[in-house]
Amino acid sequence: MQARSHSFRTLLDRRFIVTYLVGISSGFPWVLHGSVLTLWMQSEGLSRSAIGYIGAITAIYSFNWAWAPVIDRVRLPVLYKLFGQRRSWILFCQGLIIVMLWLMSTADPLNNLFMVGVFALGVAVVSASQDVSIDAYRVMLFRREEMDEKIPYASAIATAGWYSGYAFIGGTLALWLGGETMGLEWPRVYQALTGFVLLLMLAVMLSPEPLEQEAKEKQYDSDGVEKGPGTWLQETVLIPFTEFFQRCGFKLALGILIFLFSFRLGEAMLGRMSLVFYVELGFSTEEIALYSKFLGGFATIVFSLIGAFINTRFGIVRGMLVGGIAMASSNLLYALMAKVGPEPWLFVVTLLVDNFTQAFATVCAVSFISYFASRTYTGTQFALMTSISNFGRTSLAASSGAIVDGLAGNWSLFFIMTTVMVIPALLILVWVGKMLKNYNGAVSTEIAASAE
Repeated sequence: MQARSHSFRTLLDRRFIVTYLVGISSGFPWVLHGSVLTLWMQSEGLSRSAIGYIGAITAIYSFNWAWAPVIDRVRLPVLYKLFGQRRSWILFCQGLIIVMLWLMSTADPLNNLFMVGVFALGVAVVSASQDVSIDAYRVMLFRREEMDEKIPYASAIATAGWYSGYAFIGGTLALWLGGETMGLEWPRVYQALTGFVLLLMLAVMLSPEPLEQEAKEKQYDSDGVEKGPGTWLQETVLIPFTEFFQRCGFKLALGILIFLFSFRLGEAMLGRMSLVFYVELGFSTEEIALYSKFLGGFATIVFSLIGAFINTRFGIVRGMLVGGIAMASSNLLYALMAKVGPEPWLFVVTLLVDNFTQAFATVCAVSFISYFASRTYTGTQFALMTSISNFGRTSLAASSGAIVDGLAGNWSLFFIMTTVMVIPALLILVWVGKMLKNYNGAVSTEIAASAE
């Protein structure tokens, strides 16, 4: 009883409201080059393979570490003085997203798929850049001594915000506008969503600066000599990456990155083809919006908080191991759906189980990354680890449509394949857990203890 009461008091921290709002900003753009674009392309008669391959643009999220040092260190004129380093970059990216929305509304997937891909890539690039600042901003809102208590809940709130932007606004609202009732053309849907981005910009403007500031960049060395471009480049680009390997040790750092790469690969394969599967199974656009986006998004938000409570009690590593097994096993329900057909009750059960396991695993993963990110190079190192995680999910998952085609549309076999894909990641996690027992780096003792 006392543990639950303490958890509720923890959630009353006002910084969690900010965490939730920037989480919405992070999740919303994904649907612009994901679900909405998928349904738009499908309504124009494009093939499953084309839909799957255009999803390869999300691989750009795997490379935002390359320009993350610039976002970490370069100050934007005017905006920096008004909103600080992190919020200025978030606002700048949100403004560019509005531009990309209007460009997408001028596209024609059937007659000019290349330009659709270019504009969708633009959305992904800007969104990936925004994520660098959002992740760093969220971590820097909490002091190092608060990590054990606050970060699992901050990760849960961030996950809830991400799914609110992705499922409720980008998903439910967009699909409702373009569905059978409203019947707006998809280009008009993109234009209507610009108003929501303006609201997100206002929320960021009203958000506070972090309580704990990152180390300020020094313009002069210890002898008072102004630094040259070579020194600045080394400190901005090279040191953030080498510091991660030095602090963790090469074996542990490599194990962390390999695990993050492979952990959610099967889930990403499923996610890329899920909307195509729902439509082919016989569900309408509005049913998909209600069940998959609205109900699924709401369930994810609730389950994220439950996941945070469990992780603070039982540890990150154990939680990730259990969450990974549950996440993969839930894919078998999709295989059952493929056999049974468009039964709403089975759809709801599948989504509830799937969203619980996804939320649980996501909270664990975000908390895991937060513990290992440096306070000095937060944006760059968080981008490095999330990029590695996204690379497996985005680049390899782009072939999911071709895999389904290669299986002659055998959805059940496809979902079984996504289930077994988590096994290598779980074996790597066990290896990482063993190394964490002897880890003495600058990280919370809670995460090392959870490996026991």
